[in-house]
Amino acid sequence: MIQTFFKSGWEKGCVFLLTFTLISFSYACQSSSSREKKVAQERGTPTDNDGPIVPGADRLTAYLPLLEGKKVGLMGNQTSIVGTDKEHLVDVLLREKVDIQFAFAPEHGFRGEIERGEKVSNEVDIKTGLPLFTLYGGNEKQDSIVQSIDVMIFDLQDVGARFYTYITSLHRVMELCAKHYKELIVLDRPNPCGDQVDGPVRKDDKFKSNVSFHKIAMVHGLTVGELAQMINGEGWLEHSRQCKLTVIPVENWDHSKRYELPIVPSPSLPNHLSVRLYSSLCLFEATDFSVGRGTDWPFQVIGYPSPVFGDFEFTPGEKSGMAKHVEGKGSVNYGLDLRKLNSDNQKFTLKYILDFYDKMPDKSKFFTRPEFFDKLAGTDELRKQILARKTEDEIRASWEQDLAAYKGMRKKYLLYADFE
Repeated sequence: MIQTFFKSGWEKGCVFLLTFTLISFSYACQSSSSREKKVAQERGTPTDNDGPIVPGADRLTAYLPLLEGKKVGLMGNQTSIVGTDKEHLVDVLLREKVDIQFAFAPEHGFRGEIERGEKVSNEVDIKTGLPLFTLYGGNEKQDSIVQSIDVMIFDLQDVGARFYTYITSLHRVMELCAKHYKELIVLDRPNPCGDQVDGPVRKDDKFKSNVSFHKIAMVHGLTVGELAQMINGEGWLEHSRQCKLTVIPVENWDHSKRYELPIVPSPSLPNHLSVRLYSSLCLFEATDFSVGRGTDWPFQVIGYPSPVFGDFEFTPGEKSGMAKHVEGKGSVNYGLDLRKLNSDNQKFTLKYILDFYDKMPDKSKFFTRPEFFDKLAGTDELRKQILARKTEDEIRASWEQDLAAYKGMRKKYLLYADFE
């Protein structure tokens, strides 16, 4: 009887101790998880990757309180949309009684109707009557305009390539805000090519231009919010100034998650495939080869007015937003049709530029704008390697060390889980 009592008591004690331990462990885990979520929320970092992707602009309750009673400026364009109805951010802010003083427009203009490289003039937005100004094309000095506000909003959809000039506009807005002690709120958006980091890292300032403004990889693997943090963190602003920065992050997205743009970011990137091929084909912009501008398939075909380049034929003409700068315009171009490729499988590659150089009968006519090619590449080494008939593997090996260093730097500024 006594033995039975002690045995039963010992068993009950063990059960009690085990139960207490499990409860304590569970509580500790929950407390730890709560602390992590609290820290993440304080940093502005999304803590959940389930559910629909919610861009920063859609998170009105996160940033409207920051605008109350303040004079506001906006850098935006046709990609600055809110909600599934794709309402322009400026219309939403005006309806919410935000005191918007003006808007900056990037390359392609505030409504996305201006051609690449064309002058973006200071004007008035027809729909809202807002004064429009630009920081693109030699109009970087807009000090008096920024001095008139309290806070600046930046909302542009980038596509993940260094030569896409919206990130140059980001830098210039940060310069002005830092110089005049104005807060900048970046409404972050997913990077549709955020699942890769590749290509040469821009070399010294000899290669700095609108299409190569930062010392980052050609395919940089950042959102604009992450890049803004990098610009601050690496001291890239003039005199190493710091911009007072608030990033409204994307919810339910990370760098491994697919994202197809809900609206065309510029006239020559009409769909997901063109966006995914853009980083590989943009190098042709420094040659006389056509990448489909002036057709219904920009950045989905490659050609030249000679049948040696392939059996596929197309004739570039004039399309909205693609009329003034059209390579091979009016001529039958021969080359490659890439329209049936799986867009999600497309990552940066040199195979197209190397293949077409290899097929060029008179190779001295390939690089018609060598200085511009070097700015696109961020270095003159790539052009020289192509001239020397290096293979893609050999070329990649030459930038491996710089790319590894960039990847290490990049990780310090990530707001979202990486793809690796």
